[in-house]
Amino acid sequence: MVPVTTSAAWAVVCGLALGTGLWMLVSLTPRLSRPRLADRVAPYVLDVSPAARELVARRPANPLPVLGFVFAPFVDALRRGLNAVLGGSEATSRRLRQSGSPLTVKLFRSRQLLWGAVGAVGGVVAAIAVARSAALPFAAQFGVVVVFAAGGVALRDYLLQRAARARLARMDEELPTVLEFLTLSLSAGEGILDATRRIARVSTGELAAELGRAIADVNTGLPFAESLTAVARDLDLPPFTRFVEQVTGALDRGTPIVEVLRAQAQDSRDDTKRRLLELAGKKEVAMLVPLVFLILPITVVFAIFPGILVLQMGL
Repeated sequence: MVPVTTSAAWAVVCGLALGTGLWMLVSLTPRLSRPRLADRVAPYVLDVSPAARELVARRPANPLPVLGFVFAPFVDALRRGLNAVLGGSEATSRRLRQSGSPLTVKLFRSRQLLWGAVGAVGGVVAAIAVARSAALPFAAQFGVVVVFAAGGVALRDYLLQRAARARLARMDEELPTVLEFLTLSLSAGEGILDATRRIARVSTGELAAELGRAIADVNTGLPFAESLTAVARDLDLPPFTRFVEQVTGALDRGTPIVEVLRAQAQDSRDDTKRRLLELAGKKEVAMLVPLVFLILPITVVFAIFPGILVLQMGL
Protein backbone atom coordinates (compact mmCIF):
# COMPACT_ATOMS: atom_id res chain seq x y z
CA MET A 1 0.00 0.00 0.00
CA VAL A 2 1.21 3.50 -0.86
CA PRO A 3 1.37 5.70 2.24
CA VAL A 4 -0.75 8.85 2.11
CA THR A 5 1.27 11.92 2.98
CA THR A 6 -0.06 15.08 4.54
CA SER A 7 0.40 17.06 1.33
CA ALA A 8 -1.57 14.49 -0.65
CA ALA A 9 -4.42 14.58 1.87
CA TRP A 10 -4.53 18.38 1.75
CA ALA A 11 -4.47 18.21 -2.04
CA VAL A 12 -7.57 15.99 -1.98
CA VAL A 13 -9.34 18.36 0.42
CA CYS A 14 -8.47 21.43 -1.66
CA GLY A 15 -9.53 19.66 -4.86
CA LEU A 16 -12.91 18.77 -3.38
CA ALA A 17 -13.39 22.35 -2.15
CA LEU A 18 -12.43 23.75 -5.56
CA GLY A 19 -14.77 21.35 -7.37
CA THR A 20 -17.64 22.21 -5.04
CA GLY A 21 -17.07 25.94 -5.51
CA LEU A 22 -16.95 25.65 -9.30
CA TRP A 23 -20.10 23.52 -9.21
CA MET A 24 -21.86 26.21 -7.18
CA LEU A 25 -20.78 28.91 -9.63
CA VAL A 26 -22.04 26.88 -12.56
CA SER A 27 -25.37 26.30 -10.80
CA LEU A 28 -25.87 30.09 -10.51
CA THR A 29 -25.55 30.73 -14.24
CA PRO A 30 -28.80 31.23 -16.23
CA ARG A 31 -30.25 28.17 -17.83
CA LEU A 32 -29.75 27.81 -21.55
CA SER A 33 -32.71 25.52 -22.02
CA ARG A 34 -36.34 26.62 -22.05
CA PRO A 35 -38.19 26.51 -18.71
CA ARG A 36 -40.64 23.71 -18.13
CA LEU A 37 -44.36 24.19 -18.65
CA ALA A 38 -45.02 23.74 -14.93
CA ASP A 39 -42.53 26.51 -14.08
CA ARG A 40 -44.21 28.90 -16.53
CA VAL A 41 -47.78 28.16 -15.42
CA ALA A 42 -47.16 28.00 -11.64
CA PRO A 43 -47.10 31.80 -10.96
CA TYR A 44 -50.58 32.16 -12.51
CA VAL A 45 -52.30 29.47 -10.40
CA LEU A 46 -50.87 30.25 -6.96
CA ASP A 47 -54.30 30.99 -5.48
CA VAL A 48 -55.82 27.64 -6.42
CA SER A 49 -52.91 25.20 -6.44
CA PRO A 50 -50.87 24.27 -3.32
CA ALA A 51 -48.37 22.45 -5.56
CA ALA A 52 -47.77 25.64 -7.55
CA ARG A 53 -47.18 27.62 -4.34
CA GLU A 54 -44.70 25.02 -3.16
CA LEU A 55 -42.93 25.02 -6.52
CA VAL A 56 -42.56 28.81 -6.57
CA ALA A 57 -41.72 29.17 -2.87
CA ARG A 58 -38.83 26.72 -2.92
CA ARG A 59 -36.81 28.62 -5.51
CA PRO A 60 -35.36 31.39 -3.32
CA ALA A 61 -34.87 28.99 -0.40
CA ASN A 62 -32.40 26.78 -2.26
CA PRO A 63 -29.04 28.53 -2.80
CA LEU A 64 -27.51 25.42 -4.33
CA PRO A 65 -29.84 24.30 -7.12
CA VAL A 66 -27.50 21.66 -8.50
CA LEU A 67 -26.60 20.14 -5.15
CA GLY A 68 -30.23 20.38 -4.07
CA PHE A 69 -31.33 18.62 -7.24
CA VAL A 70 -28.79 15.85 -6.70
CA PHE A 71 -29.45 15.25 -3.00
CA ALA A 72 -33.18 16.01 -2.95
CA PRO A 73 -34.29 12.38 -3.52
CA PHE A 74 -31.98 11.19 -0.74
CA VAL A 75 -33.22 13.86 1.68
CA ASP A 76 -36.86 13.11 0.78
CA ALA A 77 -36.27 9.43 1.48
CA LEU A 78 -34.73 10.29 4.85
CA ARG A 79 -37.69 12.54 5.68
CA ARG A 80 -40.17 9.80 4.80
CA GLY A 81 -38.25 7.28 6.87
CA LEU A 82 -38.07 9.65 9.83
CA ASN A 83 -41.77 10.39 9.48
CA ALA A 84 -42.56 6.67 9.49
CA VAL A 85 -40.37 6.01 12.53
CA LEU A 86 -41.85 8.89 14.56
CA GLY A 87 -45.44 7.89 13.89
CA GLY A 88 -46.68 10.04 11.04
CA SER A 89 -47.11 13.73 10.42
CA GLU A 90 -50.48 14.36 12.09
CA ALA A 91 -49.11 14.68 15.62
CA THR A 92 -46.18 16.79 14.45
CA SER A 93 -48.51 19.06 12.49
CA ARG A 94 -50.68 19.54 15.58
CA ARG A 95 -47.63 20.36 17.73
CA LEU A 96 -46.40 22.86 15.17
CA ARG A 97 -49.82 24.49 15.16
CA GLN A 98 -49.98 24.52 18.96
CA SER A 99 -46.52 26.03 19.26
CA GLY A 100 -47.35 28.76 16.75
CA SER A 101 -44.47 27.78 14.50
CA PRO A 102 -44.67 28.81 10.83
CA LEU A 103 -42.81 25.67 9.77
CA THR A 104 -44.44 22.94 7.75
CA VAL A 105 -44.02 19.28 8.62
CA LYS A 106 -41.66 18.82 5.68
CA LEU A 107 -39.43 21.70 6.74
CA PHE A 108 -39.50 20.56 10.36
CA ARG A 109 -38.38 17.07 9.32
CA SER A 110 -35.55 18.67 7.36
CA ARG A 111 -34.45 20.54 10.46
CA GLN A 112 -34.68 17.36 12.46
CA LEU A 113 -32.35 15.70 9.97
CA LEU A 114 -29.99 18.65 10.33
CA TRP A 115 -30.01 18.25 14.11
CA GLY A 116 -29.37 14.53 13.61
CA ALA A 117 -26.42 15.32 11.34
CA VAL A 118 -24.98 17.69 13.95
CA GLY A 119 -25.44 14.98 16.58
CA ALA A 120 -23.70 12.47 14.31
CA VAL A 121 -20.74 14.83 13.94
CA GLY A 122 -20.60 15.12 17.71
CA GLY A 123 -20.75 11.33 17.95
CA VAL A 124 -17.83 11.01 15.54
CA VAL A 125 -15.79 13.44 17.63
CA ALA A 126 -16.69 11.56 20.83
CA ALA A 127 -15.88 8.17 19.27
CA ILE A 128 -12.48 9.42 18.06
CA ALA A 129 -11.70 10.87 21.48
CA VAL A 130 -12.63 7.62 23.23
CA ALA A 131 -10.76 5.50 20.67
CA ARG A 132 -7.56 7.46 21.27
CA SER A 133 -7.65 6.78 25.01
CA ALA A 134 -8.78 3.15 24.85
CA ALA A 135 -9.27 0.45 22.26
CA LEU A 136 -12.85 0.63 21.02
CA PRO A 137 -14.33 -1.73 18.42
CA PHE A 138 -15.75 -0.27 15.24
CA ALA A 139 -19.23 -1.50 16.12
CA ALA A 140 -19.11 0.42 19.40
CA GLN A 141 -17.88 3.55 17.60
CA PHE A 142 -20.69 3.24 15.08
CA GLY A 143 -23.16 2.78 17.94
CA VAL A 144 -21.94 5.99 19.58
CA VAL A 145 -22.49 7.90 16.32
CA VAL A 146 -26.00 6.42 15.93
CA VAL A 147 -26.91 7.27 19.53
CA PHE A 148 -25.74 10.86 19.14
CA ALA A 149 -27.64 11.24 15.85
CA ALA A 150 -30.82 9.82 17.38
CA GLY A 151 -30.32 12.13 20.35
CA GLY A 152 -30.20 15.15 18.05
CA VAL A 153 -33.43 14.13 16.34
CA ALA A 154 -35.15 13.39 19.66
CA LEU A 155 -33.93 16.68 21.15
CA ARG A 156 -35.51 18.69 18.32
CA ASP A 157 -38.81 16.85 18.79
CA TYR A 158 -38.65 17.40 22.55
CA LEU A 159 -38.09 21.13 22.09
CA LEU A 160 -41.14 21.27 19.82
CA GLN A 161 -43.29 19.48 22.40
CA ARG A 162 -42.00 21.80 25.12
CA ALA A 163 -42.81 24.89 23.05
CA ALA A 164 -46.31 23.55 22.32
CA ARG A 165 -46.99 22.83 26.01
CA ALA A 166 -45.71 26.26 27.05
CA ARG A 167 -47.89 28.06 24.52
CA LEU A 168 -50.97 26.04 25.49
CA ALA A 169 -50.29 26.87 29.14
CA ARG A 170 -50.12 30.58 28.31
CA MET A 171 -53.41 30.39 26.41
CA ASP A 172 -55.00 28.54 29.32
CA GLU A 173 -53.92 31.34 31.66
CA GLU A 174 -55.25 34.00 29.27
CA LEU A 175 -58.64 32.33 28.78
CA PRO A 176 -60.38 33.66 31.97
CA THR A 177 -59.41 37.24 31.13
CA VAL A 178 -60.62 36.85 27.55
CA LEU A 179 -63.90 35.35 28.74
CA GLU A 180 -64.48 38.20 31.18
CA PHE A 181 -63.70 40.77 28.51
CA LEU A 182 -66.04 38.98 26.11
CA THR A 183 -68.78 38.85 28.76
CA LEU A 184 -68.39 42.56 29.41
CA SER A 185 -68.66 43.37 25.69
CA LEU A 186 -71.74 41.16 25.28
CA SER A 187 -73.37 42.75 28.33
CA ALA A 188 -72.80 46.17 26.76
CA GLY A 189 -74.86 45.11 23.73
CA GLU A 190 -72.22 44.04 21.21
CA GLY A 191 -72.61 40.93 19.13
CA ILE A 192 -70.38 37.92 19.56
CA LEU A 193 -68.51 38.61 16.31
CA ASP A 194 -67.89 42.28 17.11
CA ALA A 195 -66.84 41.45 20.66
CA THR A 196 -64.38 38.83 19.41
CA ARG A 197 -63.03 41.26 16.83
CA ARG A 198 -62.53 43.87 19.55
CA ILE A 199 -60.64 41.39 21.74
CA ALA A 200 -58.41 40.37 18.85
CA ARG A 201 -57.70 44.03 18.04
CA VAL A 202 -56.97 45.52 21.46
CA SER A 203 -55.63 42.50 23.36
CA THR A 204 -52.17 40.97 23.29
CA GLY A 205 -51.26 37.37 23.88
CA GLU A 206 -51.42 33.98 22.26
CA LEU A 207 -55.18 33.48 22.63
CA ALA A 208 -55.94 36.91 21.18
CA ALA A 209 -53.74 36.03 18.20
CA GLU A 210 -55.71 32.83 17.65
CA LEU A 211 -58.98 34.74 17.83
CA GLY A 212 -57.53 37.19 15.33
CA ARG A 213 -56.83 34.29 13.00
CA ALA A 214 -60.46 33.20 13.32
CA ILE A 215 -61.60 36.75 12.52
CA ALA A 216 -59.30 36.78 9.48
CA ASP A 217 -60.99 33.59 8.26
CA VAL A 218 -64.38 35.23 8.79
CA ASN A 219 -63.26 38.20 6.71
CA THR A 220 -62.48 35.84 3.86
CA GLY A 221 -66.06 34.49 3.87
CA LEU A 222 -65.91 31.58 6.33
CA PRO A 223 -68.75 31.39 8.90
CA PHE A 224 -67.79 32.51 12.38
CA ALA A 225 -68.79 29.26 14.07
CA GLU A 226 -66.85 27.22 11.54
CA SER A 227 -63.71 29.33 11.92
CA LEU A 228 -63.83 29.07 15.73
CA THR A 229 -64.35 25.32 15.50
CA ALA A 230 -61.35 24.98 13.21
CA VAL A 231 -59.15 26.93 15.63
CA ALA A 232 -60.34 24.83 18.58
CA ARG A 233 -59.71 21.63 16.64
CA ASP A 234 -56.19 22.69 15.75
CA LEU A 235 -55.27 23.84 19.25
CA ASP A 236 -56.87 20.89 21.09
CA LEU A 237 -57.12 22.89 24.33
CA PRO A 238 -60.05 21.52 26.41
CA PRO A 239 -61.12 24.81 28.10
CA PHE A 240 -61.06 26.67 24.80
CA THR A 241 -62.91 23.80 23.13
CA ARG A 242 -65.68 24.05 25.74
CA PHE A 243 -65.89 27.79 25.14
CA VAL A 244 -66.22 27.26 21.39
CA GLU A 245 -68.88 24.59 21.87
CA GLN A 246 -70.94 26.93 24.05
CA VAL A 247 -70.59 29.80 21.58
CA THR A 248 -71.48 27.70 18.55
CA GLY A 249 -74.41 26.13 20.42
CA ALA A 250 -75.72 29.58 21.37
CA LEU A 251 -75.35 30.78 17.78
CA ASP A 252 -77.28 27.78 16.50
CA ARG A 253 -80.11 28.10 19.04
CA GLY A 254 -80.12 31.89 19.33
CA THR A 255 -79.83 31.84 23.14
CA PRO A 256 -77.94 34.40 25.29
CA ILE A 257 -74.55 33.25 26.48
CA VAL A 258 -73.52 36.04 28.88
CA GLU A 259 -74.23 34.08 32.07
CA VAL A 260 -72.74 30.91 30.60
CA LEU A 261 -69.50 32.67 29.69
CA ARG A 262 -69.37 34.35 33.12
CA ALA A 263 -69.73 30.95 34.79
CA GLN A 264 -67.07 29.47 32.54
CA ALA A 265 -64.70 32.34 33.36
CA GLN A 266 -65.19 31.65 37.07
CA ASP A 267 -64.60 27.93 36.50
CA SER A 268 -61.38 28.78 34.64
CA ARG A 269 -60.27 30.97 37.56
CA ASP A 270 -60.98 28.13 39.98
CA ASP A 271 -59.05 25.66 37.84
CA THR A 272 -56.10 28.05 37.70
CA LYS A 273 -56.20 28.45 41.48
CA ARG A 274 -56.34 24.68 41.95
CA ARG A 275 -53.37 24.11 39.63
CA LEU A 276 -51.44 26.83 41.46
CA LEU A 277 -52.07 25.12 44.80
CA GLU A 278 -50.98 21.77 43.36
CA LEU A 279 -47.82 23.34 41.95
CA ALA A 280 -47.10 24.98 45.31
CA GLY A 281 -47.44 21.61 47.03
CA LYS A 282 -45.01 19.99 44.59
CA LYS A 283 -42.53 22.83 44.99
CA GLU A 284 -42.77 22.54 48.76
CA VAL A 285 -41.87 18.86 48.59
CA ALA A 286 -39.03 19.63 46.16
CA MET A 287 -37.66 22.23 48.59
CA LEU A 288 -37.34 19.52 51.25
CA VAL A 289 -34.89 17.53 49.11
CA PRO A 290 -31.83 19.78 49.63
CA LEU A 291 -32.86 20.31 53.26
CA VAL A 292 -32.98 16.58 54.04
CA PHE A 293 -30.16 15.32 51.86
CA LEU A 294 -27.72 18.28 51.97
CA ILE A 295 -28.23 20.78 54.78
CA LEU A 296 -29.27 18.33 57.50
CA PRO A 297 -26.34 15.89 56.97
CA ILE A 298 -23.84 18.76 56.95
CA THR A 299 -25.35 20.11 60.17
CA VAL A 300 -25.11 16.70 61.81
CA VAL A 301 -21.49 16.32 60.72
CA PHE A 302 -20.53 19.73 62.11
CA ALA A 303 -22.34 18.92 65.36
CA ILE A 304 -20.93 15.41 65.94
CA PHE A 305 -17.47 15.47 64.34
CA PRO A 306 -15.81 17.79 66.94
CA GLY A 307 -17.02 15.56 69.81
CA ILE A 308 -15.76 12.40 68.09
CA LEU A 309 -12.41 14.08 67.47
CA VAL A 310 -12.13 15.08 71.14
CA LEU A 311 -12.94 11.52 72.27
CA GLN A 312 -10.32 10.06 69.92
CA MET A 313 -7.66 12.44 71.21
CA GLY A 314 -8.55 11.53 74.85
CA LEU A 315 -9.13 15.06 75.96
